[in-house]
Amino acid sequence: MSRTETGLEPARITILPAAVADGIAAGEVVDRPAAVVKELVENAVDAGASRIQVGIEAAGQGVIEVVDDGEGMAPVDLPLAFLRHATSKIRSLDDLRTIRTLGFRGEALASIAAVARVEAVSRPRDGGEGYRVLVEGGSQIAAGAAGSPVGTRVSVSRLFFNTPARLKFLKQPATETAVIVRLVGELALAHPTVGITLDVDGRRREPATGGRPLPPSTTRQPPRPCSRSTMESWPA
Repeated sequence: MSRTETGLEPARITILPAAVADGIAAGEVVDRPAAVVKELVENAVDAGASRIQVGIEAAGQGVIEVVDDGEGMAPVDLPLAFLRHATSKIRSLDDLRTIRTLGFRGEALASIAAVARVEAVSRPRDGGEGYRVLVEGGSQIAAGAAGSPVGTRVSVSRLFFNTPARLKFLKQPATETAVIVRLVGELALAHPTVGITLDVDGRRREPATGGRPLPPSTTRQPPRPCSRSTMESWPA
């Protein structure tokens, strides 16, 4: 018998559309610009990078860019990196017993791309051509071959463009910038063999480290200058 025939009220529980569910899930990983920086830098560390350059504009609400000289990704793998639970770090539950990477769930890029515009350009260390992918709001907009040094560059813009309520919870730009500066300092201290640098609005910033000196590796020359993202050249 139907609920109407039994006198019961219509069901009020519905299954959320995929876009809504992804947006909610993204909020568990990405709640402010600093969270984007953390996820991208940790991905770079897991990729075996020896140098990582972080650049932000407008407290991370303009552009967040992370460039590394790690293993890079092959053209066949780069689009998959934007799918939820797509990862190269584990294959089975048994792998969780010996996990040594900072991330393994395969949610970082998918969560960021669900609430922002993300361009990723990568070239694998073991040979092959560079490739780039552009994703906005969880949907792939463009993909194709691209010139790139070995490693990966991820540029994030329009953060929270489709979840305006999230913007209301952000602090003043100076505060959000300070959080990022301190985070990068902590990451540099946690990974002393990796040269991590930070540019804020085009100017080099010394990461905040709570009074502790940064390791010498952070003074290394970064892979290349961090400039404004080239995403405007992509199709809308």
